[in-house]
Amino acid sequence: MIRSRARIFLAVVLPVAFLLAGAAHAQLSIEITGAGAQRIPIAIVPFAGEGALVQGSAVAISAIVRADLERSGLFRALEVPSLSPPLTEASSVNYAEWRSRLADALVLGSVAARPDGRFEVRFKLFDAVKAQDLSGVAYTLSREQQRTTAHRIADFIYEKLTGEKGVFSTRIAYVVKRGSKFELQIADADGAGEETALASFEPIISPSWSPDGRRLAYVSFEAKKPVVYVHSLADGKRQVAANFKGSNSAPAWSPDGTRLAVSLSRDGGSQIYLVNPDGSNVRRISQSDGIDTEPVFSPDGRSLYFTSDRGGSPQIYRMPANGGEAQRVTFDGSYNVSPRISPDGKVLAYIARNGGKFQVAALDLATRQVQILTDSDKDESPSFAPNGRMILLATVNAGRGVLSAVSADGRIKQRLTISAGDVREPAWGPFVR
Repeated sequence: MIRSRARIFLAVVLPVAFLLAGAAHAQLSIEITGAGAQRIPIAIVPFAGEGALVQGSAVAISAIVRADLERSGLFRALEVPSLSPPLTEASSVNYAEWRSRLADALVLGSVAARPDGRFEVRFKLFDAVKAQDLSGVAYTLSREQQRTTAHRIADFIYEKLTGEKGVFSTRIAYVVKRGSKFELQIADADGAGEETALASFEPIISPSWSPDGRRLAYVSFEAKKPVVYVHSLADGKRQVAANFKGSNSAPAWSPDGTRLAVSLSRDGGSQIYLVNPDGSNVRRISQSDGIDTEPVFSPDGRSLYFTSDRGGSPQIYRMPANGGEAQRVTFDGSYNVSPRISPDGKVLAYIARNGGKFQVAALDLATRQVQILTDSDKDESPSFAPNGRMILLATVNAGRGVLSAVSADGRIKQRLTISAGDVREPAWGPFVR
């Protein structure tokens, strides 16, 4: 594992050659390889009039909602026969009939064109078991906003039926290598709507979302050395956040978006520093004779988790966010790296060497119980969904880099691939308003 160790501790990447904005060559495809034991059976009736929104290869809005919910691993979408006349959110619901179809929940909706050229989508969610109307929402949208609206509907349904926020409207970042070209991609959580934020003839690594979802920090190599940049997704402009002597790597945002934690070797070995996104106010906060890298803030901003070999082997430590005494967090095994903390601060995900395999592990910080979540053997770069339910990661399948996702309890698994390219360096974006 010399390559991975060098990559993790030195974080050396090669240069960014040019910036692009536009569509990628192919989107991520998602294969569900595991699901939750208790899935909610739900009937999603095709929305009346939704064909008016569908053009070319576009997918109907109800089909996107269905795919979102099934992909979560918590829902089982039932087959719904063609109904004539079509049901709408205003239709009277025969709850007994839907219970006979084994549906616990039912979604009805409609799409209507507006005089201004836009569309109105209405839907309602029903509890078929309790025979209750659980409410619904109406959205006004353009044709181009069909997928965005479908994700919002899926989020609404998910939250109503599970009690936790859905992440279908969030975005993910990842790096694709096609031949000699590298692209930093931004896509919806289902892999659709992908855009190229950055393209290069050299590798790009360590994308990190700002808390407001408007910027990405990442590492590139413009002058034949690692440099940390902050990139605005709205206009494509970027600024240097860390370009000091030696390695500049592993950026991570503070929860309030005012600071970055980075690993710099400007004073010798790699240590943890704080820096403002514009590169000002640089301050060293770790003090060790080892290599300190891969910092990540706790959700409350009071602590930093990081990887260090100060004790002889790579382990994960925690220290106050403004510096101070570091305490070791991981003790199982001789190689634990790449810490990521869950949004509620209760679970630490990381990469553990387990029987010669490099897999995603989850440490319950209260009970100290460790669970190996994946069955692959070359995992890297875990990243929590903003609701803490899923963890996105990079791994290798059939010799190619792919992304996978696993639930925090290990029961639900997905694989995300691109037909022509290696996919690496995933980062799941935050909730955005």
